[in-house]
Amino acid sequence: MDSPSRAKRGGPHEAGGKNHDIARQFAWEIAAINVHLQEIRYFWAKTLGVSGPQWMILMALADLDQGEGVSVKAVSKMLHVDPSFVTTQSKMLEKKGFMRRKTSDDDARVVQMSLTDKTYKYIAGLASQQEELNNFIFGEFSERELSEFTNKLASLKSRLEKACLKVEMGL
Repeated sequence: MDSPSRAKRGGPHEAGGKNHDIARQFAWEIAAINVHLQEIRYFWAKTLGVSGPQWMILMALADLDQGEGVSVKAVSKMLHVDPSFVTTQSKMLEKKGFMRRKTSDDDARVVQMSLTDKTYKYIAGLASQQEELNNFIFGEFSERELSEFTNKLASLKSRLEKACLKVEMGL
């Protein structure tokens, strides 16, 4: 049955009608997925005694650090937040003993951040719980299917980034 908004557009067979509805439904599903992911992040953060955004900074460091530390800029880019936010939050995390901040040897303007052993041990302790949760969430996907789906989402993210630029420029 057509929704009132679809009826105003002339129904599903009008140009863009059906695809528009599917795209809108997709956007709502992604928004709901984000809410649930955020709830899970806040749960893990609470167990460590940090905020959700602080947890995300710690997870970004765990994913990005190759032994040299990670710049504030790299973390802010990954999390899509302002670098000043990462700076402020990382100082709080450093005071709590969850991470180290060190001025880069190459450029004194750059701060390299890394997790402490305490944080690595805590994350390692959560690994089995997180793996069990991931198996539940992604259990219907084979490894190949999950990889393909993730690649499609990455492609969509890239197109959305470009779309944002188009919107900013007035299409």
